[in-house]
Amino acid sequence: MSPSSRPIIIVTGANGGVGFGICERLLYQLCHSNPTDATAQAFAPPHPDSGSAPHDEQLHLLHPLQCDGLTLIMACRSTTRAEVAKSQLLHSLDARVAWLKSQPTYDGHAEKFRKNVDINVLCLDLADIGSIFQFSNVVVDKYPYISHLIFNAGLASFSRIHWPTAIWQVLTSPMNSVTAPAFYLQHTGELSVDGLGWVWQCNFFGHFILFKSLHKKLLSSPTRARVIWTSSLESSPAYYDPKDWQMTNNLHSYESTKYQIDIVATLLDTLALRDPTHTQPRHFIAQPGICSTSIGKALTTPLLDLIKVMLFYLARMCGSPHHPITPLKAAIPAVHLSLAPLLFITLFNSLPPKPSSKLNADVPPTPLAVRYGAETDRWGHERVGLTPVKEWQRYQPEAEFLLAKCNALYEQLSAVQRAKSAS
Repeated sequence: MSPSSRPIIIVTGANGGVGFGICERLLYQLCHSNPTDATAQAFAPPHPDSGSAPHDEQLHLLHPLQCDGLTLIMACRSTTRAEVAKSQLLHSLDARVAWLKSQPTYDGHAEKFRKNVDINVLCLDLADIGSIFQFSNVVVDKYPYISHLIFNAGLASFSRIHWPTAIWQVLTSPMNSVTAPAFYLQHTGELSVDGLGWVWQCNFFGHFILFKSLHKKLLSSPTRARVIWTSSLESSPAYYDPKDWQMTNNLHSYESTKYQIDIVATLLDTLALRDPTHTQPRHFIAQPGICSTSIGKALTTPLLDLIKVMLFYLARMCGSPHHPITPLKAAIPAVHLSLAPLLFITLFNSLPPKPSSKLNADVPPTPLAVRYGAETDRWGHERVGLTPVKEWQRYQPEAEFLLAKCNALYEQLSAVQRAKSAS
């Protein structure tokens, strides 16, 4: 693979948690000439005849990402912490390469790959629209294309634990209490410095701006670009209020913004699949399962956090497939979606119907919408599984409404940024 066609991957929130796990897993996997995360999972469609795919798409559909180098862009709010994480990644990568070299079947690929690894740290604060556009401008000026956008960064505005609900859920539904807890209370009314819903901007709209502002660079990718959105097992339409689309007054802004990711990413991929040129970037949804990160630690003591992690392991041993627990295992869906042939992750057997509108209101909605999730067996062996986008057919019109609102707001903000740059 020539330097001009090596993958250039952006990972947001890459300095810790699942974002760091994604970076580490990408490096580990690409050290191998045949990455295991690129292999077909249980849900992959049957292998078609060689002539069944469009000619210009055959290689990308049928072959995994194999490369002798990588440019990894760590997009983080704190560049200081990101530089520390970068050093840790390189140290871990060197240890991995040394281990591979000691194996009797070593083929020399890891050393070649290591020489061509370039990890860059760039500042990105999703809570600041100006920072997002500044980041995009740097990327546009510095890189010839972007092959992958992995939208991992996010937050939850937890205020406290509602202990009566926690105790009741643990007693009546113990497995659910460590999979989709209902006892975390969240703040409402929080706005970003841009006057937008804070959680909404950090989880969803900031990434949407990034996708729109880097769209031309995605189109320039040597292979069909991929945008991977991170959702959650807690994503749900149960708390969703279409009138409060920026989630400023929503008591469950985390679950609701994650659901917005589900339906908008599904719609964007539906539109991409209808592209006759096969050049529009594909959009996929990854959910990392239940992972022990810092997102909820502020509400607990170190002892309670330890007990929580122990309960995670107990849930896994009792048969829950949704508890990968460690960031490296939780990263498997994002890495699989990055490396696997498109054939393995394309679940539409034919082109989906067009989005509903007044002109084609009688066209049925897309029959299948899924997320790719981190799963394990009882012993922690990870795999990729599928969970549905809940009530997709019902909420497809809402996805179209939301996409239109986001497009309009993006154009407005983009015009403001251009005016500031010109002044």
